[in-house]
Amino acid sequence: MYKRFHIIIYFALTSGLLSCSGNAANKKTEVPAIPVTVTKASLTDAVFYNLYPANIVALKEVELRGQVSGYITGIYFTEGKEVHTGEKLYEIDRRKYQAAYEAVQSNVKIAESNLEKVQRDADRYTDLESRDAVAKQVFDNAMTDLKNAKQQVDVAKSELIQAKTDYDYSLIYAPFDGTIGFSSVKLGALVTPGQTLLNTVSSDDPMGVDFEISETEFNRFQHLENAVISKNDTTFKITLSDNSIYPYMGKISVIDRAVDPQTGTIRVRITVPNHEKMLKPGMSCKVLVLNANAGQQILIPFKAVLEQLGEYFVFIVNDKNVKQVKISLGPMVKSDIIVLKGLKGDETVVVDGIQKLHEGSEIAITALQNQQHNN
Repeated sequence: MYKRFHIIIYFALTSGLLSCSGNAANKKTEVPAIPVTVTKASLTDAVFYNLYPANIVALKEVELRGQVSGYITGIYFTEGKEVHTGEKLYEIDRRKYQAAYEAVQSNVKIAESNLEKVQRDADRYTDLESRDAVAKQVFDNAMTDLKNAKQQVDVAKSELIQAKTDYDYSLIYAPFDGTIGFSSVKLGALVTPGQTLLNTVSSDDPMGVDFEISETEFNRFQHLENAVISKNDTTFKITLSDNSIYPYMGKISVIDRAVDPQTGTIRVRITVPNHEKMLKPGMSCKVLVLNANAGQQILIPFKAVLEQLGEYFVFIVNDKNVKQVKISLGPMVKSDIIVLKGLKGDETVVVDGIQKLHEGSEIAITALQNQQHNN
């Protein structure tokens, strides 16, 4: 009786456990389909640009420094305004340079007058020497005097050039058309030759835009440099610091001579018109360069992309399940992204709900999202 009671309990427990495990197994297999939103990947015309941080530079820029000493006696421009080639900007006290110049002019005249006298004597003694009518010593002295007189004229003229140069340097003129900045000196300031910075003049139109590219992009940019660019070409655009698009397009004017071995980059300069003086040297901006792959591309919403350990994946619909596919990404085009590898362009891609998915997950499509490709 006792054994029979144990056997009954054993069968009861075994039946109960089997029943529980069966229910658990049924519950495990009854995983509900995951609701998702999908979209169709398709080929479409995509115009997109690569972005490069850049700086505005003047194509010509000169620091004005005095080349002679003296006090500033004249300032003839308005700070921050346009100046033109040859326009007088500064005057350094000219009185001593004018006096020195006039004195050397007199020395030249004296030396030239003395040369004329010595030349006449030399001509006369040359004539007498040809007739053997003058002592050789007298003739030689006359020739030496003539040589010395010529050298004195040469020295006086050299001094005249130096005096004229100093006199001219006491006036500082605009070297080219451009804009002049704030004056670093005021009236009465003492100028030390070659050291005292007076001001800076920079050209305005056109302007340069400098940016760095990777050495791997060099060949492409070299082709762009040699390409014929039309007036309305949109290969290069500039975005200003307020995110507005600059109204004029650019063209490559210079590619630097060497790659920086520290960064692996090379500097490129494009030039752009600046008729309205919207650009100033030192401004920061961004250069947009039309991507070489612009054209027919596969675009999908960026939010459909899943990143795992630096690699990118999407879930594509395979009947009622999903398959995880590895992809290679290109640039963004607004809220979409270009897929360079991994898709053919006819797949149905999961957009919303990807966080709950894994390979083989069963899905329930709740909506089909229509892509808006805004190029």
